[in-house]
Amino acid sequence: MLRSKSIALVFAVAFIVAGLLLTLNLFASGTPASETPRTSTVSASANLGVYSDSACTRSLTSIAWGTVAADGSVSRTFYVKNLGSRSLVLSLLTGNWSPTIAKNLMAVNWNREGVTLAAGRVVSVTLTLSASSGASGFTSFAFDVVISGSSYRN
Repeated sequence: MLRSKSIALVFAVAFIVAGLLLTLNLFASGTPASETPRTSTVSASANLGVYSDSACTRSLTSIAWGTVAADGSVSRTFYVKNLGSRSLVLSLLTGNWSPTIAKNLMAVNWNREGVTLAAGRVVSVTLTLSASSGASGFTSFAFDVVISGSSYRN
């Protein structure tokens, strides 16, 4: 009888410890892996619109990157439209990296830097996020993408 009570007590303690470890693990990671943010907020300067479709009917305000492996890259395609009456030269800026170390371990490139976009025209844009081989130690990241258009000058 004493032995069965001891075994029951050992199982109860083990169950409680396992529950505590699981709870601590969830709190330490912040959010469950399925909800880990890996996103960018997208904005544009005056006279530019950013869209998820080539007809420019669905505004694009964020990019979901998914999982980016160390020493890997992920690309996303969207569309930029010149809403103004003058040609604009396109450029890209990033900022507000979280965690801040991500800025040193990841790079953002696109295929339209310095391209002149005529008034009313739409261009397809490919944005590529690359992670260095040392990009480890964080499972979530976020940063802002700003697409800007400056007046074209000869």
